[in-house]
Amino acid sequence: MWTARARLTIAALIASLYHGGALAADTAAIPAAVASVSPVEPAATPAEATFPDSSAAPATPDNTHAEAPATTSTTPEEKTPEEKSDADAASGAAPGQAAILRIDPATSNAAPLLKTENSLGDPQHDLWARIRAGFALPALDTSMVKENEDWYTHRPEYVARMLERSKRYLFYIVQEVEKRGMPTEIALLPMIESAFNPNAYSRSHASGIWQFIPSTGRNYGLKQNWWEDNRRNVIAATNAALDYLQNLHDMFGDWELALAAYNWGEGSVARAIARNEAKGLPTDYLSLHMPKETQSYVPRLLAVKNLIQHPQDFGIDLGVVPNTPYFTQITLTQHIDVALAAKLAETPLKEFTSLNPNYTRPVIQAKRPITLLLPVDKAEVFASNLENYSKPLVSWRPYYAKRGEKLVSIARRHGISSTRLEAANGITLRRGRLTRNQILLVPGNGGASLETASFNIPIGTSDSPSHAKLYTVRRGDTLLSIAKHTGVKVSQIKAWNHIRSSRLAVNQKLHLGPIQETHTKIARAKTLHRTALAYRAPRHQRYTVRRGDTLSSIAQRFDVELHDLMRWNKLSSRKRLHPGDKVIILAKND
Repeated sequence: MWTARARLTIAALIASLYHGGALAADTAAIPAAVASVSPVEPAATPAEATFPDSSAAPATPDNTHAEAPATTSTTPEEKTPEEKSDADAASGAAPGQAAILRIDPATSNAAPLLKTENSLGDPQHDLWARIRAGFALPALDTSMVKENEDWYTHRPEYVARMLERSKRYLFYIVQEVEKRGMPTEIALLPMIESAFNPNAYSRSHASGIWQFIPSTGRNYGLKQNWWEDNRRNVIAATNAALDYLQNLHDMFGDWELALAAYNWGEGSVARAIARNEAKGLPTDYLSLHMPKETQSYVPRLLAVKNLIQHPQDFGIDLGVVPNTPYFTQITLTQHIDVALAAKLAETPLKEFTSLNPNYTRPVIQAKRPITLLLPVDKAEVFASNLENYSKPLVSWRPYYAKRGEKLVSIARRHGISSTRLEAANGITLRRGRLTRNQILLVPGNGGASLETASFNIPIGTSDSPSHAKLYTVRRGDTLLSIAKHTGVKVSQIKAWNHIRSSRLAVNQKLHLGPIQETHTKIARAKTLHRTALAYRAPRHQRYTVRRGDTLSSIAQRFDVELHDLMRWNKLSSRKRLHPGDKVIILAKND
């Protein structure tokens, strides 16, 4: 832990910040790895457990972070200035560079709601009571609510696991829901989406506690690459989900329909509404013809609400969840093994990866500052242990594998099982051989080399990277179909061709491999030109609304912003379009 002098200095720094004064404290007394420290409120401490040996962890889908080879002792060692310089070099940081940029305070910005007659407990101290006080969704007159209540009550072990997982995330989610004035039932939505399993992955490729599919995740700014998948980022995905739900509520003016659209898609709900309107039928949630899953979606949420509202009626023990933050954020500037980060935080690996499920490899790459979530009482522990840790922070390095190499041979050479090597690199091989040249993560000291390696990207077999294969887009092609056909990823095709949109034009040329910079510029210019010709809207165009159209779908079709489309046509977000309506589309530069 830090010296008494360091703690006094930090206290003086905080006091000066609170009073708007200059930083007059002796900053030399603050550990060099910490650039700034903010106060952290005390909170419920997660159950302590001895950090498991990563080498003994089973290689399962929920334990992919545990693939790191055994690291050195967790006991911090004091370092001389020379040793600190050596450690900086080993981890890829410049001498004297701060490993930790910031520890954010874990504070509550939203005042808990007042106690209501239906609440059990005090909302100011009990998070479940705070959630109950914000319930606002009306009941639905359908037997499906009771059916879902029975489903949960007949699975007490499932419910217990779900509730236990939820304790890590609920305080943050409830706080964000209240900031937006949303009913607190929305905070329970991950219970029916993923049972609060941060590693949940569906057949439709939805991921994370909020179950974003890749395209919707990208639309809401959730980065997905080889190193991380922010659909599983607790903070980013929560904010994206609430943004999405708020937009859906603005679009339909009704929480039941907004929730149906979250499950089924706004276009599908809008078309169902249009069909009922054309037949003169009601357009409320229970009146729409929807898939069985969507029909049961809101009743399932209301069933969960009832379990939380009256747990004693269902024989459920919710446990104690204090109305205080569970985690805080810490910003790092150096690459670090996932297993080592957990050790330095003196936190069980499962707990660490449950708070940071977005990092999908056994090493966290920090080309730019990255954020870790830690239990509120572990942030200073992590900072202190990191400052006093004298060994390399990374125990993995790039390996340039060739097509046809056997994974078992690569694994044997580097002292790791082929199963763990596959999990660390997110690959599944046919017949145990690599089908292309690519870069893999293997055990070894490689902090600096992580900066330049392009992992999981095929390496061209030609001596010149400008000879990357060209693909001509045909009618009916999509980026996904091309990626599947050619054995690459959609994100790679976009990167190689410097395109952001998923729209393609017939006869468009796509590079299916890395290319030289000069060729990149030419290809990018041609791609932008073709895209502009194919999708540029005329300066003044009148579009006739078709059956099933929504303002959102029209905006996407013409690649314009929804708020611009509404402004041009003087429409509100609640305006429902009808077939035959005329909508004005202006060019973007208007």
